[in-house]
Amino acid sequence: MIKRIARTAGFSGLLAALLLTLLQSFWVAPLILQAETYESAAPAAEHHSHDGAAVAAHEHSAEAWSPEDGWQRMLSTTGGNLVVAVGFALILVALYSLREPNRVSTGALWGLAGFAVFCLAPTLGLPPELPGTAAADLGQRQSWWIGTAAATALGLALLVFARHWLLKAAGVVLLVVPHVIGAPQPEVHQSLAPEALETQFKIASWLTNAVFWLALGLLSAWFYRRAQQA
Repeated sequence: MIKRIARTAGFSGLLAALLLTLLQSFWVAPLILQAETYESAAPAAEHHSHDGAAVAAHEHSAEAWSPEDGWQRMLSTTGGNLVVAVGFALILVALYSLREPNRVSTGALWGLAGFAVFCLAPTLGLPPELPGTAAADLGQRQSWWIGTAAATALGLALLVFARHWLLKAAGVVLLVVPHVIGAPQPEVHQSLAPEALETQFKIASWLTNAVFWLALGLLSAWFYRRAQQA
């Protein structure tokens, strides 16, 4: 069982990660590179003119390593996507072992649920950010992100699988509560990139992640069912 789960998660995660990297290379990465030109062109004093939480968001370390454009950036992106994709695939396959998909298309529903939990719900409060964008304290953002993802996962599970209407109502409450509380925001909302570029980046991030989760759900369900039939 463990070997089958690992093999299914490995293959589906690898293929989904390669697809995500391809989409990011043609759509998301060019927007990030364009935003970095605004960040580089800004006067040095501008990066230190913000106070409070915005200062922490714009601090740069001269010794911090970052991949160069080209193969280093591509390799780093692919490696990061692979680790994340395999981890998410392990979650999906573990869920399949509890509730086996009766057909491959069921994997698409699990993929959409994963997209809602790990991408859509958290980014409604903390949208994808381009370089040079002021942000709130990292610890606060991480705590809100984790809480929102957990509440969304439990809320969806209650809505789909619970039978009693009170439990389904509790699921709705869990979906709404994180957004009523609100995500942590910086004291000063400021971005070096134009607003139109930010909008393009948000749309590109959402759509590429939606395609990734759909592919991961379908691939993991297909590999899982094939392993079950072997």
